[in-house]
Amino acid sequence: MGNHSTDPHATEPLPTPRTPAGRDGLAALLARPGSALVGLDFDGTLAPIVADPERARAHPDAVPALAALAPQVAAVAVITGRPAEVAVRHGGFAEVPGLEHLVVLGHYGAERWDAATGRLTAPPPHPGIAAVRAELPALLDRVGAAHGTWIEEKGFAVAVHTRRADDPQATFDALRAPLTDLATRHGLIVEPGRLVLELRPPGMDKGVALREYAREIGAGAVLYAGDDLGDIPAFAAVEKLREEGVPGLLVCSGSEEVTDLADRADLVVNGPEGVVRLLNNLAHLSAP
Repeated sequence: MGNHSTDPHATEPLPTPRTPAGRDGLAALLARPGSALVGLDFDGTLAPIVADPERARAHPDAVPALAALAPQVAAVAVITGRPAEVAVRHGGFAEVPGLEHLVVLGHYGAERWDAATGRLTAPPPHPGIAAVRAELPALLDRVGAAHGTWIEEKGFAVAVHTRRADDPQATFDALRAPLTDLATRHGLIVEPGRLVLELRPPGMDKGVALREYAREIGAGAVLYAGDDLGDIPAFAAVEKLREEGVPGLLVCSGSEEVTDLADRADLVVNGPEGVVRLLNNLAHLSAP
């Protein structure tokens, strides 16, 4: 984004996307903001990554930026693997003037929270989650990964974090195959992330959630910002929408841990601070 100012609320010139499709997407967002969908991951995109996910909170300037942008666009969708209620609480999204056009699609779209009504809708949990939850501690002990790993209960999913292990990446790599076997036996899939492996039901991912919501609102342009391997399906959904004539802009919340996303993005910004700055600038440039 550049460092023209240390004030996150100051408007700056927007960066130029490095691809023609990205430049078309940004132009469409600015020309027709009222038909645009802005999709955002939560952890690593709106909230800095921390060792304990329960301590994750949205960047302090995220809500003001979203409240400034949301009235200008068709919708803002926070799409996350977290339970929607947790993302709402950690993001501070409830009862904020200006956020009436915001939805949180939790558990990769299985749950939905609407800011306009405060209503949460969710399906019943997949039966495989309880079985996996019961078997996980013994599996971690058996493969020698119990020390330093941490199990996160997510209601509709279970995640194993390796960030606290002595060798986080080696532990992540060692766990990938046995956790995939465990998930497969119980009708689940494994979603890899930044030093985390999440076991969850199949059929939903951020790409499905983004695409379905874009169709629901009739989006005329789409921006999606993410930071993780779990955001690749959302990037693919935007690329597919482009093929269908809907302009799109792909933004990576820069991370040295996940280069695949940065290589695929039209814009790379400096983590959540850079995302917030981009949203703030879009809000001011889109305002009538």
